[in-house]
Amino acid sequence: MRHELTRRGFLAASAALSATTALPRLAFAQTTPLTLTAQTRVIDVRGRAATVMGLTDGMGRQGLFLDPGKRFRVDLTNALDEETIIHWHGQIPPNAQDGVPNLPMPLLQPGETRSYDYAPMPGTHWMHSHVPVQEMSLLAAPLIVRRPEDLTADRQEVVMFLHDFAFRPAAEVLAEITQGAAHHDMSSMDAPAQNLSGMSGKDHSGISMPGMTMGGMGAGGMVMDLNDFDFDAYLANDRTLADPEVIAVERGGRVLLRVINAAAATSFWIDTDGVSARLVAVDGHGVEPVAGTRFGLAMAQRLDLEIDLPDAGAFPILALREGARERTGIILATAGAEVRRIDDLAETESSAFDIDLAQEGLLRAARAQGAPSLAPHPVDRSHMIMLGGAMQPYLWTINGQTWGSHTPITAKTGERVHLTFHNMSMMGHPMHLHGHVFQVVNVNGRSLDGAIRDTVYVPPMTMVTVALDVGEAARWMLHCHHMPHLFTGMMTEFAVSA
Repeated sequence: MRHELTRRGFLAASAALSATTALPRLAFAQTTPLTLTAQTRVIDVRGRAATVMGLTDGMGRQGLFLDPGKRFRVDLTNALDEETIIHWHGQIPPNAQDGVPNLPMPLLQPGETRSYDYAPMPGTHWMHSHVPVQEMSLLAAPLIVRRPEDLTADRQEVVMFLHDFAFRPAAEVLAEITQGAAHHDMSSMDAPAQNLSGMSGKDHSGISMPGMTMGGMGAGGMVMDLNDFDFDAYLANDRTLADPEVIAVERGGRVLLRVINAAAATSFWIDTDGVSARLVAVDGHGVEPVAGTRFGLAMAQRLDLEIDLPDAGAFPILALREGARERTGIILATAGAEVRRIDDLAETESSAFDIDLAQEGLLRAARAQGAPSLAPHPVDRSHMIMLGGAMQPYLWTINGQTWGSHTPITAKTGERVHLTFHNMSMMGHPMHLHGHVFQVVNVNGRSLDGAIRDTVYVPPMTMVTVALDVGEAARWMLHCHHMPHLFTGMMTEFAVSA
């Protein structure tokens, strides 16, 4: 195990995410672009060297960390021996800079450099290849855009970047999954009941759906597919619990934990091991604080957790694979604390992630001076979006269509649009819309002033409605962020006209 010296107000990150940043400072004018390189690198996974991909800045770090007021001025170089393109997940750049193959920009050729320049959106975000096999090869990294209060707050920032990992080439993994030969877990929909009231001090790993019926069937009569592949390892900051990152923290200090789920096909529960936390932001956008010790996130989602640490000790922050025993994590430790070894298999399986949207239903967008995050406005256009598919044959659809044979979802710039995702399949789908943020306004028929997001999880046999103000006239991608689902065609266009 490695101990890294950090202080409150520093950005704590691993060697994988690189060393801790310098002491926060006020932003100065950015005179030259930042550099970012897509390249291969070698990491150690349980004592075995693995060649993966990565996104490295000019200081050798994985990821980009921007101070307030800085533009996203970045020169991206492709040092791989294959074509690539990078999507700035959570950001709203001009469409030409969004990072989707040939929509409208082509893939970067090996050795090519492309420049980007736009005003970034603050918060916890990330960046990744929009080529599924490359994202599964770890071509992804944090993209942290700090707010002014992040520079002045008396707290230490820590990034926890999660991924699922296989030693075999990603193309082989995708082939095994999509050909129906991979493991998939058929788990009962009715998980053990837990009290989620306020989420404060409660174990919400198990969620039931009391009184809810789905297609005329009670929850107990339904089964869902949770995990369609057993990866070789689950990583937090490129490491397993066999050799976790140990981050030095102050006694009684406050930590802002930025959790990013970059996994290709895995949802996680974040467990603070009994130390109470406050969920203060999702997908980079503030929410009214929610207290608890366990919070979930699907693929591509992010959580910001504030944690007030006890006086002294070692404090594991664990990521539990949904519906399984596997786990990963990091450890926060005060000086001189004994760091105990943690097995990467829990004694019991965790439950499915938020199958009745209990967590999502608790979230409320943070208000600025009492005003709602999404200003009141009549709904100009509504779309019902049907999510379908099955494990055998392995095929996933939007409105019964796959990419290439799809019918675009249309809107006009400036409209207020409601998108209702109706999941009729037996797998959950984290749905991501490019070029926009949206507010969750209805969960299973219940209206709410929910979280501002860019990725919303839609469990089996549920409906979620989001509201958004339509942006730039362009072709924007709307897709499931489960990579094998995307790979088999679960993507469509949000086609915006002027």
